[in-house]
Amino acid sequence: MRFWIAALHSFLLAFPALFSIVNPIGGALIFNEITADRSPAERLWLARRVGFYALLVMLGALWGGTYVLNFFGITLAALRIAGGLVIASQAWSALSGPDRHAARAESGEENGSSMTAEGEAIAFFPLTMPLTTGPGTISVAIAFASERPHDPLALGGFFLGASAAAALLALLIWVLYRSAERLMALLGPSGVRVASRLIAFILLCIGTQITLDGIEAVLHPGPD
Repeated sequence: MRFWIAALHSFLLAFPALFSIVNPIGGALIFNEITADRSPAERLWLARRVGFYALLVMLGALWGGTYVLNFFGITLAALRIAGGLVIASQAWSALSGPDRHAARAESGEENGSSMTAEGEAIAFFPLTMPLTTGPGTISVAIAFASERPHDPLALGGFFLGASAAAALLALLIWVLYRSAERLMALLGPSGVRVASRLIAFILLCIGTQITLDGIEAVLHPGPD
């Protein structure tokens, strides 16, 4: 019973945190601009690849990110402070710079014009890294994994729930990216602006909270 409670609790915490930082709706709008000159079949292929790569990035950060930090001697408090500041900075830029996504889309559009090995390359960079699952996503995933329980039974449920959240988000990325053109038409220009600003504000709050958690850990260190 503890296993499934831990899994449900982990899923309910991990999914909204990852969803807010990944922002698949905003990412779909960027994807639509970057792949505007490609055929429908190519866009479907790219959407599937980005969803798969995003899943690998999130699972890698969840399962192995903490061990990488230990290898380089980086404390979790430092990660939270740095990651929170990066996330808050990105969110503030999104709130104050309405043309930011368009500029990034134009930059990505210059890199991808044919669907060969180049198409495979842009599926990971820049479409997956950093446009979909960038440093902010990795920071959130690692910080979340650092809160894992010590009880072996609860630990299994924790990682099951977090992995399920990452898998569901990867599925949403694939669905939204392959439907990016219809999503753009459905929301309209005003809807796109409202949704982007709302998600950016939530992202700003998340970044601030992560930073505060890191500062608190420095000021009031507890047992590891």
